[in-house]
Amino acid sequence: MLYAIISEDVADSLSRRLAARPAHLERLNELQQQGRLILAGPHPAIDSEDPGQEGFSGSLVVAEFTDLLAAQAWADADPYIEAGVYAHVVVKPFKKVLP
Repeated sequence: MLYAIISEDVADSLSRRLAARPAHLERLNELQQQGRLILAGPHPAIDSEDPGQEGFSGSLVVAEFTDLLAAQAWADADPYIEAGVYAHVVVKPFKKVLP
């Protein structure tokens, strides 16, 4: 089943986010190689594709996991959590309708 992992950043998280980004992307690339990643990306803090020093306000990952516990465990192990980037993470089932 698909699960949405919706994360909110702490204030002024850009430097921590950039430092942990390689490890964060490595895990996402593993999901992609396994054919389980539907989409992933950050939420710019301003209305711009490149927010520069404004940074990001959070992230969204939609991926396939065996169950909610597996999705939550994967989210809990995100390097952004250890780096103190995320203030809050919600994991919930997701039903893709379109496209």
